[in-house]
Amino acid sequence: MTTMTHDGYLATVEIDEDAGIMHGRVINARAMLTFEGETLAELRQAFADTIEDYRDWCKERGVEPERPYSGTLSIRITPELHKRVAELAAKAGESINQFIAERLEEVA
Repeated sequence: MTTMTHDGYLATVEIDEDAGIMHGRVINARAMLTFEGETLAELRQAFADTIEDYRDWCKERGVEPERPYSGTLSIRITPELHKRVAELAAKAGESINQFIAERLEEVA
C-alpha cells in the first residue's frame, strides 16, 4: 500500500486495475475523506481538492477542521509497564512524557 501527504494530511492509496483508477482515503482525520484519479497528477489534485472542500465544509458549519497529528498521543499499556516506565523516567530525571518522547525519537 502506498501513502501520500498533503498539507499534513496522510492518505493511503490503492490501485484498482480493473477500473483503471487510483483511489485514496485520508487516515489521520475522523471525517471520511476520499478521492480518486486516473493519473498521478489527477490523484494529487483530487487529494488537494478534498482537503480544501473539507476545510470549506467545516468553515460553513463554524467548526474547526481536525488538525492532523496534534502532538497528543494516548496509549494503553499494562500497569506493570507503566510502573517500569515511571521508574526509568524518574531515574533519568525526566517526566514520563519526556522519557517516552525521547525513546520514540530514537526509533522513528
